[in-house]
Amino acid sequence: MSRRTFHDIHGILLLDKPLGLSSNQALQTARRLVGAAKGGHTGSLDPLATGLLPLCFGEATKIAGWLLGSRKAYEAEVKLGATTTTADLEGDIVETRPVPELDDALIEAALAPLRGRITQVPPAYSAIKQDGVPLYVRARRGEAVDVPSREVDVYRLEVIGRAGDTLRLHVECGSGTYVRSLAVDLGANLGCGAHLTGLRRLWVEPFMAPAMVTLDDLRAAAETGPDPLEACVLPIDAGLAHIPRVQLDAAQTRVLGFGQPVPLGAGAAPGRCGVWGDDGRLMALGEVGPEGILRVLRGFNLPAP
Repeated sequence: MSRRTFHDIHGILLLDKPLGLSSNQALQTARRLVGAAKGGHTGSLDPLATGLLPLCFGEATKIAGWLLGSRKAYEAEVKLGATTTTADLEGDIVETRPVPELDDALIEAALAPLRGRITQVPPAYSAIKQDGVPLYVRARRGEAVDVPSREVDVYRLEVIGRAGDTLRLHVECGSGTYVRSLAVDLGANLGCGAHLTGLRRLWVEPFMAPAMVTLDDLRAAAETGPDPLEACVLPIDAGLAHIPRVQLDAAQTRVLGFGQPVPLGAGAAPGRCGVWGDDGRLMALGEVGPEGILRVLRGFNLPAP
């Protein structure tokens, strides 16, 4: 393949991250294949995790941080009877304990406290930063790591399969939730310890039924030309599909174009919204206040359609 040139591409790629790559490695590989000058991802997946990693290119990077806080779903595999230093397969085994005789009632009693708004201690081997240094860097140095607890939301947590001492779980959770920590806490509740042995992200709101693209798909498209590659990239508004759309008229478009708040009237629904100009161009991620005033949270510099 000839050397790829980089240019302005604005949109979202729903990558099926492969096993073994960090999120940044997957991002940079996809960005080079697509030829996007600028890119970012919407929340890390561990190297041992696979599945949906939304990548934002060009102006779409302006909503990457917002998508990071979205609701997510995973399929997790949890091995009971052993804890590890990293709470997953990468770490060394710290302790092994016998697994109790499992039945549905015992498992449900262990899962129930892990649902809802819960307090969770993230793994010491995580990307959370203290004094600008990721915790995993400190842990790998052998430093004592004091990980503060945090409140997170677990909307759904249930067993979808069981084979011996291994459970398969469906998890739906909010931003900042560590599935590895859920595995550790489940093992503690059962009295035998546990660690995560597999994780696949199924969806990230608003991409609830994602048509994911693999790196091999991108490589094959790159052999054909730029058009098949760019066809893999969704428009930015795909990332705004779950919030209201505000359509401005010509006068309102001019006001917003000057960076000024736009009065929409008392009947406007408050909250975040996507904002389109009278020429059909996506102009901003906005927020309507209780008084009906539209203000820009992030503006987009996109060509007219």
